[in-house]
Amino acid sequence: MNKIRLLSVGVTKEPFFLKAEDAYKKKIQYFHKLEEITVKVAPPKLPTLERVHYESDLLSLKITAKDYVICLDEKGQSFTSKEFAKNLTKWIDSSSTAPCFIVGGAFGLSANLKEQAHLLVRLSDMTFPHELAKLVLLEQLYRAASINKGFPYHHE
Repeated sequence: MNKIRLLSVGVTKEPFFLKAEDAYKKKIQYFHKLEEITVKVAPPKLPTLERVHYESDLLSLKITAKDYVICLDEKGQSFTSKEFAKNLTKWIDSSSTAPCFIVGGAFGLSANLKEQAHLLVRLSDMTFPHELAKLVLLEQLYRAASINKGFPYHHE
């Protein structure tokens, strides 16, 4: 079974986000092995820029040589669901790497971490809280897997 990695900042605390995340994680597991790694949130007393660097540094330590790093970023490339599905197949089928999606904390990711990425992806032109961005990513991973396997979840 192909592996997808998901690195994110902070554990999800809101019960409605947690319940939805769990539902999509279970659905994704039908198609792909999902490895999720969460790093701790920076101390709130730190200034914003220091928080971003603190969290991004922790995320960077979790990246492996086999990761095809895809950071969620508001300035990233946008995809339709079908384009995302096609690219997910390409990222997964690569013999040397596995897709590794990175969701930053409340203040995003450092420029340093984004420079390490193979790709920056934008989920929307709108801004989402990081918990919602993670949930939208999980839903799109499930949708992409459904599209790729011909399941009826996605329809036009």
